[in-house]
Amino acid sequence: MSRDVLELLRAAGGYISGEKMAERLGVTRAAVWKKIAALRDAGYDISSAPRSGYVLRSAPDRLIETEISQDLKTALVGRKVICYDVVDSTNLVLKNLAREGAEDGTVVVADSQGTGRGRMERAFFSPPGKGIWVSILLRPTFLPQDAPKCTLMAAVAVARAMEKFGLRAAIKWPNDILHDGRKLVGILTEMSAEMDCVNYVVIGIGINVNIAPEEFPAELRAIATSLMQMKGAPLPRVAFLQELLRVLDDLYASVQREGFAPVLAAWREYAVTLGQEVRVIGPAGEEFEGVAVDIDAEGALLVDTAEGRRRVLAGDVSIRPRA
Repeated sequence: MSRDVLELLRAAGGYISGEKMAERLGVTRAAVWKKIAALRDAGYDISSAPRSGYVLRSAPDRLIETEISQDLKTALVGRKVICYDVVDSTNLVLKNLAREGAEDGTVVVADSQGTGRGRMERAFFSPPGKGIWVSILLRPTFLPQDAPKCTLMAAVAVARAMEKFGLRAAIKWPNDILHDGRKLVGILTEMSAEMDCVNYVVIGIGINVNIAPEEFPAELRAIATSLMQMKGAPLPRVAFLQELLRVLDDLYASVQREGFAPVLAAWREYAVTLGQEVRVIGPAGEEFEGVAVDIDAEGALLVDTAEGRRRVLAGDVSIRPRA
């Protein structure tokens, strides 16, 4: 991508001559023209006029580094953004980069995923040009036992980003974001740690942004939806991702200073699980029902059953229909 030419076009705020750009970049006018052509091929609307030069009319809503980084202004999350057209899984790519020493706050974004997955190893539908499939690398100072709460932090970040676009999120424990009972967002957090030290946390977030009902596979149409369906109009993917990264940057900085208590309090504000009759299927296959009453300081779901209170750290929780 011809970032240097793009930056000059944006800074000009109007027409800028090819001669002036060539002079500033120390290249020929022919080289500038080739970079302009490459930007047009990438979807940038650039007009030209004799004796005036070039002007940037609009930028594409594509998940590319030049657009995501433009005016992002985060302290940590997104300082480095790596974009792909398609990957098997953004989490897998970022875990490999983490093992190679990628820096705290690195973000990997893909326009499509081949083997995206969520909790409980469920496949995640990730079509090109329709969603946000992103993973964020964190190298926190907190202890490994606190890392699972990053999942709740990510859910709060998505919920707050949605509010910026006039959408109210509903979080089902621990991290599914729903609208009318159908899934909008999936989050998968993975960790590498020693006994008393977190090497890294990778938070994968898949957001159904502009997927029409008929574009979902038949088996997902009754259980999945998109932000576009919720709002009634398409949303700008780049702007939404930028807002998500800004909110996550703020939340992560707060957690590093103050711990997770404010995040858990914010999570409760969006929770639809609390106060509901739920059915729990544990990791070992055990099942029970009760009323979800709260989460504790570790983010575990507290469920009151006929036999007493149960603490759920992992498993599948479904909300039961009211009688």
